[in-house]
Amino acid sequence: MTDPNAIQPSELDQLPDRDPEETAEWQASLDAVAKAAGPHRAAYLMRRTLERAEGNGIALPKLLETDYVNTIPTSAEPGQPGDPEMEARITAWNRWNAAAMVTRGSKYGVGGHIATFASAAWLYETGFNHFFKGKEADGSGDQLYIQGHASPGIYARAFLDGRLNEAHLDNFRRESGGNGLPSYPHPRRLPWLWEFPTVSMGLGPLSAIYQARFNRYLTNRGIKDVSASHVWAFLGDGEMDEPESTAALALASREGLDNLTFVINCNLQRLDGPVRANFKIVQELEAQFRGAGWNVIKTLWGSAWDELFQLDTTGALVRRLREVPDAQVQTYQTRDAAYIRQDFFGKDPALAEMAKLLSDDKILECFHLSRGGHEARKVYAAYKAAVEFKGAPTVILAQTVKGHTLGEGFASKNANHQMKKLTVDEFKTMRDLLELPISDSQFVDGVVPYGHPGADSPEVRYLQERRAALGGPAPARRTHALAPLPAPAEKAFASFDKGSGSQNVATTMAFVRLIKDLVRDKETGKRWVPIVPDEARTFGMESLFPSLGIYSPKGQTYEPVDRDQLMYYKEAKNGQILNEGITEAGSMADFIAASTAYATHGEAMIPFYIFYSMFGWQRTADQMWQLGDQLGRGFLVGATAGRTTLTGEGLQHADGHSPVIAATNPASLTYDPAFAYEVATIVKDGLRRMYGEAAPGEDPNVFYYLTVYNEPLPQPAKPSGLGIDEGIVKGLYRFNTAESAGLNVAAANAPRIQLLGSGTAIHWTLKAQQLLAEEWGVAADVWSATSWSELRRDALEADAALLRGEERVPYVRQALHGAEGPVLAVSDYMRQVPDQIAQWVEQDWSSLGADGFGLSDTREAARRHFGVDAESIVVAALAQLARRGEVKATAVKEAREKYGL
Repeated sequence: MTDPNAIQPSELDQLPDRDPEETAEWQASLDAVAKAAGPHRAAYLMRRTLERAEGNGIALPKLLETDYVNTIPTSAEPGQPGDPEMEARITAWNRWNAAAMVTRGSKYGVGGHIATFASAAWLYETGFNHFFKGKEADGSGDQLYIQGHASPGIYARAFLDGRLNEAHLDNFRRESGGNGLPSYPHPRRLPWLWEFPTVSMGLGPLSAIYQARFNRYLTNRGIKDVSASHVWAFLGDGEMDEPESTAALALASREGLDNLTFVINCNLQRLDGPVRANFKIVQELEAQFRGAGWNVIKTLWGSAWDELFQLDTTGALVRRLREVPDAQVQTYQTRDAAYIRQDFFGKDPALAEMAKLLSDDKILECFHLSRGGHEARKVYAAYKAAVEFKGAPTVILAQTVKGHTLGEGFASKNANHQMKKLTVDEFKTMRDLLELPISDSQFVDGVVPYGHPGADSPEVRYLQERRAALGGPAPARRTHALAPLPAPAEKAFASFDKGSGSQNVATTMAFVRLIKDLVRDKETGKRWVPIVPDEARTFGMESLFPSLGIYSPKGQTYEPVDRDQLMYYKEAKNGQILNEGITEAGSMADFIAASTAYATHGEAMIPFYIFYSMFGWQRTADQMWQLGDQLGRGFLVGATAGRTTLTGEGLQHADGHSPVIAATNPASLTYDPAFAYEVATIVKDGLRRMYGEAAPGEDPNVFYYLTVYNEPLPQPAKPSGLGIDEGIVKGLYRFNTAESAGLNVAAANAPRIQLLGSGTAIHWTLKAQQLLAEEWGVAADVWSATSWSELRRDALEADAALLRGEERVPYVRQALHGAEGPVLAVSDYMRQVPDQIAQWVEQDWSSLGADGFGLSDTREAARRHFGVDAESIVVAALAQLARRGEVKATAVKEAREKYGL
């Protein structure tokens, strides 16, 4: 019978065989081994042969999985330097204080996590003592992405180091008093300690990859040599389920980011239970990372297992370890030796014989305690191999026990992620296990004490000496006293003041033209970081390709197809543009790395990330929040904005709500400019605030979100008069009046209305102004509302001031004070956007917007559909005036019929 899986002759024909006889001999040998020694032996030989081929550089498909054993055998471990006994005592104190902190805080109901750090303590301590470079080291030191749920252990170490005191620990998760510790790594809340927010799972690994890549970018562009910096990302095995966790693995290997190491704490548990109950998460991750081109190091078993592996002369132990699912491994952690003998060893006669040579204590030591991630020597070997590996990033898969050393009530229990405290008896058991000098008398009124060996103790001296040798404390965020960047030449901004004359220019193109001028600035031009997700041509940015170059660590190894054209596709090792392909998440991770370089590397960089507005906040709002937490600075640009402006693209492309989402982010300054000169004014002010001289009371740690449009229209000249720039920045100014627009209104006491428009909607508003005057005898003044959310933010601050007894009038009320008639606000976004300010407007208020799903059609048809075109504005204005008795009620009906509404 023919084997259906055998390679058929037609397939072999595509792979010419120079020596069929030799091939047949190899195949016959394999068949013979399988027949004589069994398929396991044949598979073993094949794996070893493939490993030898890979080691000799023979081009073969890589093995995606290796045996369920340590990558670095005990005999090859380099040995742990330093004082292992001292480091064990330090780790014991950290374990104790992390658990004490969370337990003491539990009486306030604030929560906390104990089990994660308990499993990962040696993964951190080994790095702090031997690998993690501080800010005083070469370059900028290392960048540490700490697993969010392990934060109590980091606080505990900072307490031992003298950077925190007991009052800090007692205010874990209680920040409002001003002396507290945030629940997780939050730079905005604890800016001297935390560099990177990580607890929104999946964003840490994604950001770590792009941080490592941005480090190379800075070095290759000659901004700063940070080639000595290494990025370490500590992750959970359950966290790897998040799509962002593995979204950029190929980028990291493609660009050879050997300055990056992932350390995945494989305690086999996520929040509710096993990560892969019926499978093996370590093997799955190994295949995923090896397939993506990463160097994989597995650190699974502790030294207690050495004896078992030496007894495994048939390979039965390795086979059994490979087949036992993760949930069963967790069960072994909680069962006695008899159960393990029967269920693990009893499945194979060779293992049953092996078990007869093992005491119960030995079996329990192996299955309950001995994991590679709990032994400093094995962790050190893995880290050393990782930093010495060249040509690819490394992932370390370290197997641990969640809740290790916390007692039988915690270790490997499904509920341990939600368990927030230990009893006094459990603490005493833990104390004895860790051999800590804490007496029963120190438990006053049942309160667990913090433990500290003393500021001048051998443990603290050792810890501080190790950190001094590695370049200072870690983690740490450095606030550099950077000199303000010089302001670009005024002509770059002033060129937009005169307008475009008869030429039609979209505000997207106006922004790109502005950037083209700014990147030429001798002082600050090199600090701009243009970021685009494979849509540069959509936004008219292809002219920047040959002048700035697209960043590629390999440069350009080919001749581009358009090399004979002026705007050819130019890649360069020192390229300035980050063209990320079709990944908004990757582009945002780029933006975050660039926007925080002022702190991470002491280099102020000016990123702008331009994207389809619909694919910004809607897709990556979590990263925008991460950006605000990390105190990032720069310009986000939502191009092809608006619900009716992007013709023909339809429901999923028509953005009618991004300013609503943006308004929820306290760090985002959201603008919807209508004209080119407004774009220039906002960018100029943003550069001043974020990179120049911020005014007293202004927070420079903000980012700007600008919406720009792809509708080519004449750009007017900037109105003359005082306060225009201030109004643009604050969010509202009067663009014209009926009179200044040259409109003739017959009656001297004609009805008057104030029309507020933002973004492209102001063009329909101006047309409506004309129709109202010429066809209905109504005088309308037109206001440009550049930022509804900034107007609201100012008004909220005014309300807060009133509660403090301070008299303050919101800017929007000041600006509209005395304006005659009602107010009608118009936006190409949902009405909720302009309605943000309604309660602070003293005039009668009404609004129009594009509520509902978008649709494919012409701009004119879409605007008529949503009721925001000029004619619809006229009808809405007449209705508002009719309610006040200022025009006849019949005028509304006449207008509807006249315009076919």
